[in-house]
Amino acid sequence: MNFQSILGNFSLILFVLTIGTGIIWFLDMFFLGKQRRLAADKALADFDARNAKLTVEGIRLQEGGRLELEARLLKQPAWIEYSGSFFPVIALVFFLRSFLYEPFKIPSSSMLPTLYVGDLILVNKFTYGIRLPIINKKVIELNNPQRGDVMVFKYPENPALDYIKRVVGVPGDKIVYKNKRLSVNGKELSYASLPDFLDDERLSYSSQLNENLTGVKHKILNDVQMPAFVRDPHQFPNRELCSYDDAGFACTVPEAQYFMMGDNRDNSLDSRYWGFVPDKNIVGKAFFIWMNFSDLKRIGSFQ
Repeated sequence: MNFQSILGNFSLILFVLTIGTGIIWFLDMFFLGKQRRLAADKALADFDARNAKLTVEGIRLQEGGRLELEARLLKQPAWIEYSGSFFPVIALVFFLRSFLYEPFKIPSSSMLPTLYVGDLILVNKFTYGIRLPIINKKVIELNNPQRGDVMVFKYPENPALDYIKRVVGVPGDKIVYKNKRLSVNGKELSYASLPDFLDDERLSYSSQLNENLTGVKHKILNDVQMPAFVRDPHQFPNRELCSYDDAGFACTVPEAQYFMMGDNRDNSLDSRYWGFVPDKNIVGKAFFIWMNFSDLKRIGSFQ
């Protein structure tokens, strides 16, 4: 599953807008505004002198003229007014998206039955450490991803794309997936059968199971008509740490990298095909569905 930010890189667009409107706001606050004030004071002094002369000559003056003149002289140009108005809003949105929470939309079914097409989710940007926006460099260490987390990350083969999968392997783990059953460090996970799941998008039923991923219970789907082997895995970095056969695969997760799988196991392009996710590619932890316009009952947290 993958989903792209608006116009390719919304964070970069927000950053440029924040800097641009911020520069205009700063210039107006500390330079342009003062220039308008000085020009207005000079014009008002001339206005007062002229009016004083007219009063001496017995000419009656129109009331309110001075206030209207001052307001006109101090009025910001439209481009400055709009920039100053938008700057705090854009800066706040940029801060929230960069360091706290970022929204994403789920466009495909690779995380069914946990996440549906059209789910609008929130991603916690700080739980795995504070990262600089745009370059995504971690500057403050906090928590590390744990098995069972639903994580958003930069797709290793094209970092311009954001992917979402479940963490099934952390550094040092040996992940084995044979005959559609997962083992972690030599221990096979426990599974409980659930009623078959109807995929409305594909108009087909899938076998639904409750998987216990080292303490994190969540639902997965299996398509009994799909083979167990991985078709055409890519030549990804550390490919030598994985072996493939007709029953599935086995991989040892290298240091500072993670093994990701979709919950819709037979309809997910994940680490089985394109390899491990480096820590530098992590975006954050998905934790909440804040809207699905097709089904309001989807709103809430998920496992």
